[in-house]
Amino acid sequence: MNNDLVRFSVAMPEDLLMDFDAFAARRGVAKNRSEVIRDLVRDALNEEAVAFPGVKVVGTLTVTFDHHTPGLQEKLDDFQHDFFENIISTMHVHLDQHRCLEVIVLKGDSYDIRDIADSIIGTKGVTNGKLVLTTVE
Repeated sequence: MNNDLVRFSVAMPEDLLMDFDAFAARRGVAKNRSEVIRDLVRDALNEEAVAFPGVKVVGTLTVTFDHHTPGLQEKLDDFQHDFFENIISTMHVHLDQHRCLEVIVLKGDSYDIRDIADSIIGTKGVTNGKLVLTTVE
């Protein structure tokens, strides 16, 4: 594949362009319009790629939970043992006296990883969760 840059033009309303420029500025001084557009296109293509079953992915599942929920920590540990081939690592953080955050790093088939994440997020005592995936290829 050729990595030469190709120029093209984009027409958009001025107010949208002003909002886009402000967005680009928030992303850092090294980010110009072209680089921000490239970032957005790569993000969109990645989101589409990870949506298909059979795609090899890696990602993180971030969950928060009340560690006083009876049996919850054991259930979370059981998930890690049951899916040891997909769960690479975890990080556990104590947020306060009752709440914890856990970041779980996963790899495998996109369908399987989404299923594991949905099961964990749906466990009683887990207050919220978010799965972020990217392709391995």
